[in-house]
Amino acid sequence: MSRGTARRAGGAQAIPRPADAIEYAHSPWRRLDHRPLGSLDAVCGAVAAAGLGGFDATGGPGGSDATGVPAGYRLSAVLVGLLEGPSGVEVVLTRRSQALTAHRGEIAFPGGRAEAGEGAREAALRESAEEVGLDPAAATVVGELSAMSTVVSASHVVPVVARLEAGCVLQPVSGEVERVLRVPLRELVRSDTYREELWRLGDRELRLHFFYLDDETVWGATARVLHQLIAVALRA
Repeated sequence: MSRGTARRAGGAQAIPRPADAIEYAHSPWRRLDHRPLGSLDAVCGAVAAAGLGGFDATGGPGGSDATGVPAGYRLSAVLVGLLEGPSGVEVVLTRRSQALTAHRGEIAFPGGRAEAGEGAREAALRESAEEVGLDPAAATVVGELSAMSTVVSASHVVPVVARLEAGCVLQPVSGEVERVLRVPLRELVRSDTYREELWRLGDRELRLHFFYLDDETVWGATARVLHQLIAVALRA
C-alpha cells in the first residue's frame, strides 16, 4: 500500500516485498538546504568532520581494521566514491550481474570481503579496482560512515568514502558487474525518488529505505548507506 505522491519508475529488480508493506512518501530532507550536495568539498568535509567509523586521517588503522568486528562476522568494505559532475556531487554505484547467485541485478557499491591482512580501506580500493577498474591513485579516502552487519552473509560492512579524480575512467571489468552508474546526490533527494517502507516480518517491524531512479531501484544495505551519506552531508 502506498501513501503519498507518485514516484519515479525504478528498475526491474525482484524485491521480496511482503504483501502488507506500507510505502511512505515523506522526505526527511525536504526542509533542509540542499546546496551542499553541489560541492564536493562540502560533502567530503562533512564526512571527515563527522568522524564516523573511527577513521584516522593520518593513515592509522582507526576503524578500518578488523577491530570491532562482531564475533562470527567477517570484515567487508564498500567504496562510496564521490566525484564532481555537471549537477554537483555524484556517487558511484554498480548494477550486479544477473548471472550471480546472490543479490543478482541489485544496485550496489563496489566492494566485498577483506582479504587476510587487509583493512577496510585497502579492501574497498582493491575491490573497486577489480570490479570497475578504479586506479587507487585516483582515490583519496576522506572518511568512513557507520558500519553495519548483515545477518545473511555474516558480514561487518564498512562504507569507505573516497574523493575520486574527475577524469577517472570507471567501467565494468568483472563478470560481477553489468553497469556503472554516476548518480547525482541532488537527484536522490527529489520528492519523487526517496521512499521509506514499513515491512512486518513475523513479530518484527522493519523500516527500509528506497531510492527510485528512472530505470533502477536502490534498496537494502546500499540505500541505508546512501541515506546516511545524505544525512551527514546535510548535517541532518
